[in-house]
Amino acid sequence: MSLLNTLNLTYPIVQAPMAGGATTPELIACVSNFGGLGSLGAGMTSPDVLDSQINTIKTLTERPFMVNLMVLSEHESSTFDTDMPAWLSNYYQEHNIEFTLPERPAHSFAKQLQVLYNNPVPVASFTFGIISAEQVQRLQSVGTRVIGTANHPLEAKAWSDIGVDAVCAQGAEAGGHRGGWLAQSETDPLGLLTLISQTRTLTDIPLIAAGGIMTAQDIKAVQVAGAELAQMGTAFLTTDQCGINDTYKQALLDASQGVRSSETRLTRLFSGKLARGLLNDYLRDFAQFENADALPPYPQLNAMTKFMRADATKHLDAEHLSLWAGQGVTLVRNESTDALLMRLIKDL
Repeated sequence: MSLLNTLNLTYPIVQAPMAGGATTPELIACVSNFGGLGSLGAGMTSPDVLDSQINTIKTLTERPFMVNLMVLSEHESSTFDTDMPAWLSNYYQEHNIEFTLPERPAHSFAKQLQVLYNNPVPVASFTFGIISAEQVQRLQSVGTRVIGTANHPLEAKAWSDIGVDAVCAQGAEAGGHRGGWLAQSETDPLGLLTLISQTRTLTDIPLIAAGGIMTAQDIKAVQVAGAELAQMGTAFLTTDQCGINDTYKQALLDASQGVRSSETRLTRLFSGKLARGLLNDYLRDFAQFENADALPPYPQLNAMTKFMRADATKHLDAEHLSLWAGQGVTLVRNESTDALLMRLIKDL
């Protein structure tokens, strides 16, 4: 049975689950109602808000949708055991930015997952780590299809071995955070087509392709390569239903129009975990601290840079925002979500 049928989709399009407010219930419902798979990036969302957002999405669509969580241990989500880097605290002092670190750097993954047990969703996907076979089975027992994220063939194989329904193979071209967890996926990031072909030698698990996919031609290319569905994030960021702020949206459009550089970079400087975004002053000014050994890990650094990003949002300053974007960013358009979807299916 094809993944299109398993997930009850009309089109092989998955809107990527981008955390941090980008994926509004309206965006998700728009994509799902169209016949694709809308996705909520809920890794940074409190359990109460997550439950509420799921209920909102269910009122907006009767079609399948996906919720994505970031797999963190209780220790990782609850503990600050590294100091704020001196260069970052100096930046705050120089710019008169007040900061008080929260009690914990991230929400409890266990409590977020409990929401999905209590308020089941059609599809759940996971990134930054792997869950247990028992957790997969519990989700499936309440009617949820389960999808893992892999940056390396060995990660895809690990997900396959615990019985998930599909794996999202995320190539190095993808914008935002890399979803893998093995050291191999960091030392030699694989491009999407290489990742798909190497994964196919290890497992026949159904694959969703992610990374640099912007057009119908891209969708067809990854299907020829061995994936069944295409997951697209950057393409949706500049559409009307997306929830990112105007400064971020304009930076993406400027990159597509040649007003600013469209160069992207894999960096740990915003969150402690590798993520791809547009090059800006923050990444240039602090590039010397990019070494992983010199940075607090995710989610600690993410909690520490939050005040800079909030100040940048307030002052319309794109140079100190995390401008997550994939390598296909030059193809973004200022358009409605429906217009993007119509454009994609026209040539499929």
